[in-house]
Amino acid sequence: MVDWEGPLSEAYDRALTYLKGLPERQVGPRATAEELHRALGGPLPTGPTDPREVVEHLAKGVDDGLLPSGSGRFFGFVFGGATPASLAADWLTTVWDQNAGLYAASPAAAVVEDITAGWLVELFGLPPTTSVGFVTGAQMANFTGLAAARHEVLRRAGWDVERDGLIGAPPIRVLAGAERHDTIDRALRFLGLGTNSIVPIAVDDQGRMRADALAEALDADPGRTTGLSGIDRPTIVCAQAGNVNTGAFDPIADICEIAHAHDAWVHVDGAFGLWAAVSPGLRQLLDGINRADSWATDAHKWLNVPYDSGIVLCAHPEPHRAAMSIRAAYLIQDENGERDSLDYNPEFSRRARGIPVYAAVRALGRDGIAEIVDRCHAMAHRFAERLEANGVKVLNDVVLNQVLVRFGDNDAVTRRVVLEVQNDGTCWMSGTTWQGKAAMRISVTNWTTDEADIDRSAGAVLTAAGSVL
Repeated sequence: MVDWEGPLSEAYDRALTYLKGLPERQVGPRATAEELHRALGGPLPTGPTDPREVVEHLAKGVDDGLLPSGSGRFFGFVFGGATPASLAADWLTTVWDQNAGLYAASPAAAVVEDITAGWLVELFGLPPTTSVGFVTGAQMANFTGLAAARHEVLRRAGWDVERDGLIGAPPIRVLAGAERHDTIDRALRFLGLGTNSIVPIAVDDQGRMRADALAEALDADPGRTTGLSGIDRPTIVCAQAGNVNTGAFDPIADICEIAHAHDAWVHVDGAFGLWAAVSPGLRQLLDGINRADSWATDAHKWLNVPYDSGIVLCAHPEPHRAAMSIRAAYLIQDENGERDSLDYNPEFSRRARGIPVYAAVRALGRDGIAEIVDRCHAMAHRFAERLEANGVKVLNDVVLNQVLVRFGDNDAVTRRVVLEVQNDGTCWMSGTTWQGKAAMRISVTNWTTDEADIDRSAGAVLTAAGSVL
C-alpha cells in the first residue's frame, strides 16, 4: 500500500501555515545561501527516507529562504500571488499529472484549455478566431508569437523557414521601441534572427514608442530584398502594452495602422498590461489592440495564477500552427478538430497549465478580474501620493500599476534606500535604472493588496529614506 496521506497531509499543513502567515510575515528572505546549504545539503542519500519526513525536512529547510511574493506588501518584479481557486486547481493539476501535449493524452486537459482559450480571447477583446497557447511565461509567449511572425513574413516573401531554415533567407528587420522588454531581444536570439535585426525606435519621456518615429523608420528603408523583386523586406514591429518601469502603453492603434501599411506583422508584448483590457476604466489604454497580429501576456501576473503560466495569442492560427506543430508516426493526433496543444506552443510534453487559469477565470469572472486590476491601479496611485506628499520624487505618470521613485536625486542614496527597505522586511520592492538614473520600482499586482498594505509600506519607505538622507 502506498502512503499518500502522510506526505500530502504534511504538505497541506505546511502550506496552510505558510498562507495564513503571509499577511504578517517578513517580506523578504531570512537566511543566507550558506545557511540554506547547511539546512538542506549533505551527502547524497544512499537509501530511502520516509516521504513524510522528506516533506517536513524540505519545508523546514527552505522556509527562511523563501521570498514571500504572495504577500500583499510585495511590490517587486511585477509578481502576482495566487488566488485560492487557482492554487487549489494547480495542486489538482499536479495530482492528476496529465501530459497535456495531445488530446489523446488527456481529453480533459485539452477541453479545459480550449474553453479557457475562448474565455481569454473574449476577455481581451480579440478577434474570435484567435489561437491560444499556454506556455511558461511572457518570455516563451514572446518567442512563440515572434516565431509565428517569422513564419508569416518569410512566407509572404516566398520562403519556408520551417523547411529551409534561415541560411539564405531574406533578412528580417524588427522594429521595436528603445524601451522594449529584454525578453524581445532574447526571443530574437532564440529564433536565430539575432539582436542586430532590431531597429530601435525612439520613445517619449514615459517610454512609449513614438508613432512618428516608427513611420519614419519604415519609410526610410522600404528594404527591397535581393532576388525577390517587388517584395518588401520582411518586417516585424514589436509594440508594448505596459512598460516594465513606467507602465506606459505604446500607441497601439497608430502602430498597427502604420505597420500594416508596410505589410509588417505587429506583435504586442503585454506581459501585465494586456489585462487592462478587462477594466472598463483602463481599456482605452489598449485602443486598437484587436488590430495586432499576436500578443503575449502572463497569467502569473495580474490573474494571480501560480507560476509558471504564460499565454500567447495569435490572430492568424495558420502561421501559429505552422511555426509550432509537429507530426510523428507514433503520435495519436486528433483529426476531428479537438485541441492538440503542441500545435500552439514550443513544448512537447507539458504540464496542463490551462487548468489553474480556468479555475481563476471561473472563480473571479470578468468583474472579479477587473476589480483586481482597478484596485491595484488605485493602490499604485495611493502609494505614489503618500510618497510624493512627503517630498519623494515620482518619476513617472502612474497610468497603471507601476510607480518609479527617486530619493535625494542621487543614485547612491536611492540604491541605499532600496536596500534598507528590503532589509527591513515590512515590504519588498526592487531597484532599476530609468533614463540613466537609479530608481525604486514599485509594482502593485497582488490580488490581496489593500489600503492598509499601502500605508504601512509607504511608512516603511519613508522611514528608510529618513535614515539614509
